[in-house]
Amino acid sequence: MKANELRPGMGINLNGKLYVVAKTGHVKPGKGPAYIQAKMRAVDGSGMTEKRFNGSDVVEGATLDRREMEFLYDNGEGGGTFMDLEDYDQVELMKDLLDDTLLYLAPNSTCTVLFHESKPVAIELPSTVIVTVTDTPPGIKGATATNQLKEAECDTGLKTRVPPFIGNGEKIKVSTEDGSYMSRVNE
Repeated sequence: MKANELRPGMGINLNGKLYVVAKTGHVKPGKGPAYIQAKMRAVDGSGMTEKRFNGSDVVEGATLDRREMEFLYDNGEGGGTFMDLEDYDQVELMKDLLDDTLLYLAPNSTCTVLFHESKPVAIELPSTVIVTVTDTPPGIKGATATNQLKEAECDTGLKTRVPPFIGNGEKIKVSTEDGSYMSRVNE
């Protein structure tokens, strides 16, 4: 496949290693040709890497199977246990594979787990998730500035900044890309 076909969640083989594309961007500098900037995570746990590709570069794709799974619980060591929703098999995913994704997953929530040759290699989160605020200071009475934010901790352990009118026990929608507050959720 050509490099300009790269999308987040795709698997590629590069220099003998398997990577999962986390983010891509098309860049057109003032001078020189356009290129694709790809941020990728190595499946072997060696971390993230960024690489520039020309649009016509050929990259070797890797087949990744997607399975809907339910996050059951955090194992206390940074890893988690997930259950396949089709055959109810449970899979233990380690900390190096999860990075900070557990901050966006509440117990019993569903996500997509990517597998390569029957081995889990990455988790694909939705663009937004709903979490519950567990600890935040009370809002300042009479504070009307719209850009004023306060610290809040959520039930998943995520720390974010929320507007002053958000209180403990409220559900909020946050972006999984950067953990930022998006809106209050009314149920």
